[in-house]
Amino acid sequence: MSKKKPFITLEQAQDIIADVPTPFHLYDEKGIRENARLVNKAFAWNKGFKEYFAVKATPNPYLLQILQEEGCGVDCSSYTELLLSEACGFHGSDIMFSSNDTPVEDMKKAYDLDAYINLDDLTHVDFLQRVAGIPKTVFCRYNPGGTFDLGNGIMDNPGDAKYGMTENQMAEAYTRLMAMGAENFGIHAFLASNTVTDDYYPELAGILFELAVRLHKRTGAKIRYINLSGGVGVAYRPDQRSNDIMAIGEGVRKKFEEILVPAGMGDVAIFTEMGRFMLAPYGCLVTEAIHEKHIYKEYIGVDACAANLMRPAMYGSYHHITVLGKEDAPCDHKYDVTGGLCENNDKFAIDRMLPKIDKGDILVIHDTGAHGFSMGYNYNGKLRSAEVLLCEDGSHQLIRRAETPADYFATLDITPFYKKLKL
Repeated sequence: MSKKKPFITLEQAQDIIADVPTPFHLYDEKGIRENARLVNKAFAWNKGFKEYFAVKATPNPYLLQILQEEGCGVDCSSYTELLLSEACGFHGSDIMFSSNDTPVEDMKKAYDLDAYINLDDLTHVDFLQRVAGIPKTVFCRYNPGGTFDLGNGIMDNPGDAKYGMTENQMAEAYTRLMAMGAENFGIHAFLASNTVTDDYYPELAGILFELAVRLHKRTGAKIRYINLSGGVGVAYRPDQRSNDIMAIGEGVRKKFEEILVPAGMGDVAIFTEMGRFMLAPYGCLVTEAIHEKHIYKEYIGVDACAANLMRPAMYGSYHHITVLGKEDAPCDHKYDVTGGLCENNDKFAIDRMLPKIDKGDILVIHDTGAHGFSMGYNYNGKLRSAEVLLCEDGSHQLIRRAETPADYFATLDITPFYKKLKL
């Protein structure tokens, strides 16, 4: 079968494991930096371009600072994501705050940080004025309704999504916000997730650019920014094609020249909010085979579980697996690769053809750099793993320690039981 090449060798893994026991999430600094530079190059034609990395994908301050050094901002959707971004030195227009069903303290924090605030609903206009105030620049999120499709089929169903406003609501929001003192406006939309096609962003851009022209004519609002949000995916399977970000950037440029420039809106800045594309391929989950089981199927049990990587259990998502040191061995054994949760869906792979795996082998589960560690949880009392950075010079750095039982029980410190725990 097709293969993916891990960014770490068996020898490198063994060196890290001597310091940090498995399981752990590992990130490739060199790959992250090179990819960020490529994204900036793809959209360099737009003077105001900025990538706002989706913090939800990988909320680690060391990684956020790497992206900050490469010119990226952050996309936040909660109070704690705002706090983390503030601690990393992001402020003002470096922060995009896109939230829904937003608590008061979250909105007030975004306002206090002078972040770009993206309103999800028409009712949030009054909510923002009441709890914080109306900034000079405000974004509004658009939902076109219906289905969103490209030539290669239906991509998603915005009509069933809870996010965004109708076009008429966008116009009303802009009009009311201008009356409240707002001067500059942005449009934001997210119509599909994890697309592996170069056509998605250009198609979305065309929709939003045409919307911007209509709203400007209808309301007189100065639309300065258009945020394409995320949705650009990665090739999780080895036989999938990868997105060509240079082709994507060029496709958006053509739409820009066709629609916005003739309308006198050639100064609009383009923003993106890519989490998956920015980091997923540059992270992996490193885990050790600790058990094998031979019943109706062949099982390999590893020391990681769905608490460390939820996507396969939650979505049935595919993540490629490499057995380090056996990259060139024939994949002639069929396994379910499982974790130790008391749930039968705690499987990283089902009926996967792999080399013969022995207890003690080190497995790399690919493409966990986004929505991997961040979706972890503590079911069965499982503890979240460490995070490690593979530095550009080949050294490694612990960037988040593994949880301990003391962390798990910390919120019980108000009870008499806490003192009886033998930690």
